[in-house]
Amino acid sequence: MVTAKVWVLKKHFEGFPKTSDFNLKKIELPDLKDGELLLESVFLSVDPYMRPYSQRDMKEGDIMIGTQVAKIVESNNPAFKMGAFVVAGSGWRTHFISDGKDLQLLPSSWPESIPKSLALGTVGMPGLTAHFGLLEVCKVKPGETVLVNAAAGAVSSVVGSSLKLGNVFLLSLQGCKVVGCAGSDDKVAYLKDIGFDEAFNYKTVRSLDEALHKASSDGYDCFFDNVGGEFSSIAINQMKKYGRIAVCGAISLYNDTVPQKGPYPQVPMIFKELQMEGFIVSRWNNRWEEGLKALLKWVVEGKVKCHEKVTEGFENMPAAFIGMLKGDNIGKAVVKV
Repeated sequence: MVTAKVWVLKKHFEGFPKTSDFNLKKIELPDLKDGELLLESVFLSVDPYMRPYSQRDMKEGDIMIGTQVAKIVESNNPAFKMGAFVVAGSGWRTHFISDGKDLQLLPSSWPESIPKSLALGTVGMPGLTAHFGLLEVCKVKPGETVLVNAAAGAVSSVVGSSLKLGNVFLLSLQGCKVVGCAGSDDKVAYLKDIGFDEAFNYKTVRSLDEALHKASSDGYDCFFDNVGGEFSSIAINQMKKYGRIAVCGAISLYNDTVPQKGPYPQVPMIFKELQMEGFIVSRWNNRWEEGLKALLKWVVEGKVKCHEKVTEGFENMPAAFIGMLKGDNIGKAVVKV
């Protein structure tokens, strides 16, 4: 019998999450039935979406939601071989049992030189968010100027790299100017290293409005928004006529105990005839294989640069989650069990 460690939501978050809001427990797993698998988590993801979804969808005492790369350590299912690696959405657990229906096998073409943790980031849900957000929501055209906030994060860093690709999948995006902002000088240096044309530290500029104008005096055709709040309210005024805004996150709002108030976007949206669309990447579930194949190819070829902040130890899941919400990570934040 296997004993699994799990992190549960002890108390719904009030404002910013605290380590005391979580509880570490042990669960005895039953013996496998026919068709079932025993899996051991190798890497676990911590993501911004966990903050609002835990408030909306979870009860106190539930195991924290989340995704992992896991190794099959025992199999009573002929479709899954022992030793294979999968991506699963089984939450913050060291071990778990599955019937296989909720598992995604890592591609057989996955190179040994590429960390399997990237299946939680650049070659996973965050990378696909960037991929489909650019292609299907922003509909970026050649030569356009794109603004990306929280640009050193898991999703946005892929956005910036992808806009510089010259391959058949994103050929139409060649020649784009990409402007990013982040919350530290180290992150700004990282953005320039991965191909952003302009980047600035929004925490140190005298005026966000002036910094956005300086980075692109003609304004922005597209805005890939991960932040919401004050930043987005200012940035919307820098959009060009007929600009498109893809909203995939609002991390500046997730920990507020009192909702933020305006300014409101209606006036610039009307007079500039803007399009603003919120999206969740699961809309393109039927195209995940296509997107993952492309992303893995670009990573192998070095066309998309990856960076991870890896926290060691399952016992540090809450600290890694809180640190990610504070912006401690460059690139994707993961925990190595």
